[in-house]
Amino acid sequence: MSEKVVIALGGNAILQPKQEATYENQLENVRKSSEVIARIAKQGHKVIITHGNGPQVGNILRQNEEAKHVVPALPLDVCSAESQGFIGYMMEQTLKNELIKVGLKRDVVGILTQTEVSLDDPAFENPDKPIGVFYDEEEAKQLAREKGWVVAEDAGRGWRRVVPSPMPQSIVDAPTIKRLVESDAIVVACGGGGIPVVLNEDGTYQGVEAVIDKDRSGFRLAIETKADTFMILTDVKNVFVNYGKPDQKALGVISLEEAKQYQAEGQFSAGSMGPKMEAAIKFAELGGKAIICSLDEADLAMEGKAGTQIHN
Repeated sequence: MSEKVVIALGGNAILQPKQEATYENQLENVRKSSEVIARIAKQGHKVIITHGNGPQVGNILRQNEEAKHVVPALPLDVCSAESQGFIGYMMEQTLKNELIKVGLKRDVVGILTQTEVSLDDPAFENPDKPIGVFYDEEEAKQLAREKGWVVAEDAGRGWRRVVPSPMPQSIVDAPTIKRLVESDAIVVACGGGGIPVVLNEDGTYQGVEAVIDKDRSGFRLAIETKADTFMILTDVKNVFVNYGKPDQKALGVISLEEAKQYQAEGQFSAGSMGPKMEAAIKFAELGGKAIICSLDEADLAMEGKAGTQIHN
């Protein structure tokens, strides 16, 4: 049965850890992701794709900072728009090519997407979203002193710059995205969580310097486009409980009640699986099907044969 599915691609789908951030490396990673998405489209589903941009927006920001004595630096929301544009271009091109290979004629459209946030969000007082490249502790703290950055350790993988990550309130371009996907186009939207903007009292929008968590904005995108399934792709095949312990267990098909119980036990770390499970649980609460799985098993997960699946 055909479903409308929002697919949230993890950062590894664009750039692997410690991989050099060349255009060629990122294009090849995106192409591999597009192979899997084409298989899902071949199953007859309507597809909306969103993706992370942490390494990319961090690199663009650093390019701006390093060259600011030559070219004026741009704010973080504009850097986010730049990353959304070039990743969207790669996804449009590679996915169109992979669709041709499987015999499908579907339009692929990238939408430069704005996401509304609130200036009252406490995240602006407590930056915690990692972006950009990894550093060792000494180098990160030196950069913090020199550049006024806030830095923090990222899930034991190294140190990174952290910026505000406010909760998404709405996807400004959701009505347009919904119309496009209902016309059978495959839409790439909300890259990097979307470009963060705030709504002024006069009804106009303006950008703010932040990075929105792509799983949280993916949830909002799935709700506002009335998706049947919200799929979060990551670098593990399943969500685990008691992760890293002798009694660790992979979760397959679980009920909403089970997922909430594991969440209440603190099974999912804030810097890793926490936001993914938070978004998946919220979507299941509203009657949808939520899936967390690896990229290479995404088409199997759509058939109920792989991944962690949460059903209400």
